[in-house]
Amino acid sequence: MNSERSGVRAARMFDGEVLHEGPVLLVLEAGRIRDVDLTGAPPPRGVELVEFADSTLLPGLVDAHSHLAWDPDQPAEKIATEDEASLLARTRRHAEKALRAGVTTVRDLGDRAFVSLKARNEYRAGQAIGPELLVAGPPITRTGGHCWYLGGEADARDEVVAAVVERARLGVDLVKVMATGGFTSKNSNPFQPAYSLEQLTALVRAAHEHKLRVTAHAHATAGIATAIEAGVDGVEHCTFVSENGVALDPELVETMAAKGIWVGTTIGRERPGRPPEAARLIKQLLPNALELRRRGVPLVLCTDAGINETRPHDVLPSDLVYAAHRGFTNQDVLTIATSDAAASCNVGDRKGRIAPGYDADLIAVPGNPLHRIENLLDVQAVFRGGHRVR
Repeated sequence: MNSERSGVRAARMFDGEVLHEGPVLLVLEAGRIRDVDLTGAPPPRGVELVEFADSTLLPGLVDAHSHLAWDPDQPAEKIATEDEASLLARTRRHAEKALRAGVTTVRDLGDRAFVSLKARNEYRAGQAIGPELLVAGPPITRTGGHCWYLGGEADARDEVVAAVVERARLGVDLVKVMATGGFTSKNSNPFQPAYSLEQLTALVRAAHEHKLRVTAHAHATAGIATAIEAGVDGVEHCTFVSENGVALDPELVETMAAKGIWVGTTIGRERPGRPPEAARLIKQLLPNALELRRRGVPLVLCTDAGINETRPHDVLPSDLVYAAHRGFTNQDVLTIATSDAAASCNVGDRKGRIAPGYDADLIAVPGNPLHRIENLLDVQAVFRGGHRVR
C-alpha cells in the first residue's frame, strides 16, 4: 500500500451515514485515511493533492453477495466443467470490473475450487490491485442440492462439520450453507429446508469455534426458521416463500431483529422469459426488504452478480438506483451500500466509512448523490487502499 501521504479534496463527502458540505480534504497515508478536514484548510506541506470540484467523496461501495467465478452469460452449471486456471482468470476480470464501478469490497459467496481465495491472497500480498475480497469458497450443500456443481456437497452431521473445518484450514473469511434449495438448480426445492436443525446447529457451532461467521441461503420460511434457530449470523435472499406465495412470518422477523441477524436481499429485476412464479417473486423482493428494514431487521442490498445476464459484476450502482426508485430513499441506499454492508461483512471497523483510521477505499461522483442518485452511475475516480485505480 502507498506509504507516502497524499490528499483528496472535493466539494462534499458522504461519510457512510451523513452528508457533509465542504470543502472536504482527506489526507491518506499507508493505505488509510489519516485525517478528515472540513475547515477549508490547505493541505499539509508536501502532500500531493487530487481535486474534484463539484463532486462528492463516498466510501467505496460494498457488494455483500457476489459470485466472481461465474459467467453471467452462460448456464450456471457449466462452471463444473471448467478448469481452475480459466476460473481464476475470470475471477480476476470480474473483480477488476467491480472495482472500476466503485465496488472496493466484494464478498464472494460461492465459487468452485476456492479460486476466489486464491485471488484474495494475490491482492493481499500486493501481487495485483483488486477489491478487498471476503470469500466463503464453495457453499456447503446437500448432495444434488442448490449449486451442487460448485463442489461443496456434504450430507451427514459429521460431513458438514468436516466441510467447515476444511474451509477454516484453507483460510476462508466466512462459511456459506444452502439451508434450502434454490430456483436456479435443477432438482433443487426452494420451498423446503435442505438440512435438519441438528445438522445446521453442528455446522454453525463448528464455524464459530473457528471464529468464522455463517450466512445461510434460505428461501422457504421453514428453512429460514431452522437457520435462525441454529444460530446463523446472516440469511441470504430471505424471501419467506412457499408454494402458496410469499408472506413474512412476524415472529421470525421479530426474532431476526432482536438477534441482529443480517439479511442480504439480492436485487432481482423483471426480464422476459422468466417463469410466472419467478416473476411474481421478483416483484415482491424489494417490498419485502423494505418491510424487514422497517421492522428493525439489519439489511443490505446485494447483487448476486454472476448468476445470469442481468447480473454482471459491475451492476451494484445500477441496482442501488433501481432500489431508490422503488421505495428506498437515496440516503437509505448510500448507507446500505457503505457502512451497513461493511458491518454485515464483519469489516465495519475499517470499511464503509470516511473517518481517520479507516481504509482509504473511496469513490468520487459528480454533484450530490443524495439529490440525484443516478450520479452513482458516473464514477469519476476510485481509490483502493490509497491508490487511485480509476
